[in-house]
Amino acid sequence: MTPSIGRSQRPSPGPRPPSAGGQGSLAGLLTPPSPLLDLADRFERAHHELFLVGGSVRDAWLGRSAGTDLDLSTDATPEDVQAITRPVAARMWLQGIRFGTVGVEIAAQRIEITTFRTERYKEASRHPEVSFEADVVTDLSRRDFTINAMAVRLPDLTPVDPFGGRDDIAARVLRTPSDPEDSFTDDPLRMLRAFRFASELEFRIDDAVLEAIARLKNEIKTVSAERIRDELSRLLVGTAPGVALEQAEATGLTQLFLPELSSLKLEQDPVHRHKDVFSHTLAVIERTPRDLELRLAALLHDIGKPKTRRISGKGVSFHHHEIVGAQMAEERLRALRYPNEVVAHVRELIALHHRFHTYRLGWRDSAVRRYVRDAGPLLDKLNDLVRADCTTRNEARAKVLAARIDELQARINELAAREQLDRMRPELDGTQIMAFLGIPPGPLVGDARDFLMEIRLDEGEIGTDEAHRRLAAWARARGLTPVGKEPDGGSDA
Repeated sequence: MTPSIGRSQRPSPGPRPPSAGGQGSLAGLLTPPSPLLDLADRFERAHHELFLVGGSVRDAWLGRSAGTDLDLSTDATPEDVQAITRPVAARMWLQGIRFGTVGVEIAAQRIEITTFRTERYKEASRHPEVSFEADVVTDLSRRDFTINAMAVRLPDLTPVDPFGGRDDIAARVLRTPSDPEDSFTDDPLRMLRAFRFASELEFRIDDAVLEAIARLKNEIKTVSAERIRDELSRLLVGTAPGVALEQAEATGLTQLFLPELSSLKLEQDPVHRHKDVFSHTLAVIERTPRDLELRLAALLHDIGKPKTRRISGKGVSFHHHEIVGAQMAEERLRALRYPNEVVAHVRELIALHHRFHTYRLGWRDSAVRRYVRDAGPLLDKLNDLVRADCTTRNEARAKVLAARIDELQARINELAAREQLDRMRPELDGTQIMAFLGIPPGPLVGDARDFLMEIRLDEGEIGTDEAHRRLAAWARARGLTPVGKEPDGGSDA
């Protein structure tokens, strides 16, 4: 018996006709001075076939832009491709030649030309075994989904659609050209790619595909972290990531590279009921702008809740879940090989996202300054995450939360108008501190700078004269005698 695959509350998109596009959009790719015109002529004169394949064909039938990179397929060998394109290629890349791919740049257009082939990932291997084939249909049969298994012969624009890709575009459904199990065994990453396309295109995934993923999910363990990372990233910044992630989790696939997601399905306590953290997380993701760091933060912002969940007579609590979650998020993102900067930014967003909720107690200017200082360049993203985190269905509570967020933003803007919040720093720099105290570089300079920074945060700008007076008092309390002249009179602030 095949497992039951969960369905989202959000309705699946129904059948729609393809957007205006098709051959009209494809013809645009051959409008002079398109490099495809010259390439098609060169391959024809060399007695070789040339086809436009991949995402540009799919997007043309969807009425979308073809993008800047084009994929072509041919019966010519990689050596023949090099010979045919060398006279017109400004640059050539041969990193993929063992897989039959030659990359060229012609008239500022990046093009990859691949010899007809089939490929298969052997168990425990992260590199495909490639076999060159003689015809375009066999080549298309190796592709992931029918909507990507279409081609257009150049230059006459004859469509080649042996697996019903155009019908599936019209029905907005994702199917595989061959048996799903064969397709996913050839390349297990295609299982995650199904959910990525579901998110990007808002297509429904065919039931047979979902059932095959549930059976073969463990094959994803053979895929490199980098390839998983790239598909997950594209899924997250798609237009429907919530539905896609819900279905991916229902198959068990995400358990194998993102187990924290399933852990958010906390058991409901019969006495102290709390919101479904899993569903809340999916809602937060879709409420955030389509920015990768922000959506990663939304995905992981509550993963510390299962570890910090406590039930008492007062209800369910998750004290410090943001701190625990920030550490967990860093570990998961490093395991998925995200860049250091992305990891650091996501960790900081998660660590800070709950601070806003203390604002109901009332913040002094010093607290607002610390919020801005700690968020730094992530301030706008942090505020976006805080807004998205409000998913309550209680309209009155939602209005209260929105008003508090607006009030905090107004406080930030007000302070920014009076002070340089975006460049908060002590009013004396390290050089000035050393000259005034007569001390060499060392930890003491940092201590003095921290002292002045705390004053800046608590009181705002006090002026350099007052800063010198405060620093002199701080130094004398530590047995130091400033060598600089201490200002007389009151503050110059």
